[in-house]
Amino acid sequence: MLEKNYIGEYKEDMKKILVIDESPLLRDFLKKKLEELGFEVLTSANGLEGSLKIRSFLPDLVIMDYYLSRKSSIEVLKEMKGNPNTTQTPVIMASSKIDRDSLMEVVKYNVKKFLTKPVKMDALIKSISEILGVNLQLDSTPCIIEAHVNEDILFIEIAQGLNTEKIELLKYKITELIDLYEIQVPKVLIIMSNLSISGDDSLKLNMLLSTILEHSQAKPKFVKILTTSDFVASFVKGKKEFAEIEVTANLEKAMDGLLGRKAGAYLDQENLVVHQELLSASAPRKEKSETIHLRFEGEKPSTPDLTKLQDVLTFAVVDDDFVIQELIKTAFSDARFKIDTFDNGEEFLKQLKPDGYDLVFLDLMMPVMDGFQTLEELKKRGNTIPIIVLSALSQRETVIKALKYGVKSYLIKPLKPEWIRKKATEILSMNF
Repeated sequence: MLEKNYIGEYKEDMKKILVIDESPLLRDFLKKKLEELGFEVLTSANGLEGSLKIRSFLPDLVIMDYYLSRKSSIEVLKEMKGNPNTTQTPVIMASSKIDRDSLMEVVKYNVKKFLTKPVKMDALIKSISEILGVNLQLDSTPCIIEAHVNEDILFIEIAQGLNTEKIELLKYKITELIDLYEIQVPKVLIIMSNLSISGDDSLKLNMLLSTILEHSQAKPKFVKILTTSDFVASFVKGKKEFAEIEVTANLEKAMDGLLGRKAGAYLDQENLVVHQELLSASAPRKEKSETIHLRFEGEKPSTPDLTKLQDVLTFAVVDDDFVIQELIKTAFSDARFKIDTFDNGEEFLKQLKPDGYDLVFLDLMMPVMDGFQTLEELKKRGNTIPIIVLSALSQRETVIKALKYGVKSYLIKPLKPEWIRKKATEILSMNF
């Protein structure tokens, strides 16, 4: 019988892949994706079931987790090696952790590739392509999607572009997070601040929003999109199924709707949460590990090499604390940067020239002229230098007030050099 492969051609002998993994979510995703790519796929939930299917299915490739129940992966590998029909069958193995001795043991068998969980999908597809000698193509549109949960809100951050492979992965990531955090009434904030999007992206944008609504099960009124894109606002408004989704460029407004209270007003000590903490993942309620990875191996790391951004960068540190000034200098000591320090806002503004700095670190509490007064003056001048606020203040109302001045990010004292460097890199590389 002829079957259609992933590019629409017919082929008589489909390659067969067996996936052995205890995560139903991962099994389901891999089965669907690999079938789309033209493979015949079976799945098994444990080692015993997997070993039986290996004997009957005779796959061309086995993808298995290292840690299996009912029969260990080593037992499965030994059985495969002892069976003339499967002794040459290649294996891709994956695990969230493995010691050196265990790794040395599995390589005695026909394990061609060992991947770390959560598995990056492009690395897996590349391995399959190389092992089976087939040409597999994925959507190569640059795209970064991150998803996490905090305060029972699902945060989905998107940058660079829209990629169909990432959107497909997002289906499973959302399902996983809803389960791990036991969210009963899903609320979603889609952050697209650094995303340039146009009519050419209509199909992918529709796919993205449909995916989020379907798999989060959130009502449209509990979904907010943070963006400055007029196209996104027009697109959402023009679609009946998305019309109740609020599109705004105002973070405070979006958070008000999702939290059910004024984001700028703190109710008690527990609610004094800073912006950067709100956009970080909280601990899941279930004792499980995440299995779906939204990043690809071929992407640049989340903290790229600052020395490659430009030949020379000039930073200003506006803080009356000498220790903080030296700490920031230390954070960039290995790069060719020029760092000027100022003890207060007035001193900084007197020396400031148009586009004189690539980045400014600004304290809020200083003598003579504080951070907010400095921000107000920069606003009057129309200055658009990216600013990272440094402060010991942690009230949400303080954060929201700073963000209204166009502050790019907010770090709470005490600081560590790696935090400073990472945040600066994100801002300067237009990443998040």
